Amino acid sequence: MIRKVIAYKDYFINFYKSQDKKIQEKIEYVLDLVRFEKQVPKKFFKFIDSTNGIYEVRVITTFKSIRILCFFDEGELVILTNCFLKKTQKTPRKEIKLAERLKNEYMIEKYGGQTK
Repeated sequence: MIRKVIAYKDYFINFYKSQDKKIQEKIEYVLDLVRFEKQVPKKFFKFIDSTNGIYEVRVITTFKSIRILCFFDEGELVILTNCFLKKTQKTPRKEIKLAERLKNEYMIEKYGGQTK
């Protein structure tokens, strides 16, 4: 089973480019798990918002806890929206709201307002 992972807009790309090489490698490793594992372990990939179908990809390093918010389109297509360094136990509401807004924009662009 292979999922296709793409970034929507520049939020993920800009964040990724701002990280050092070791962190980028760790992000790649976790995204490969999302791509290739049939069941991605919850410590790396977790459903966080059932109202809008938002998931978080969890990248944990020694000094940073990175979250990449995303959603599914057409079953095996994972759309990365935004990412941030997690500083508290709870995922910041504004980050979830941004992911929801980006998901809505994506759906309108792709399906002309028709959600799948």
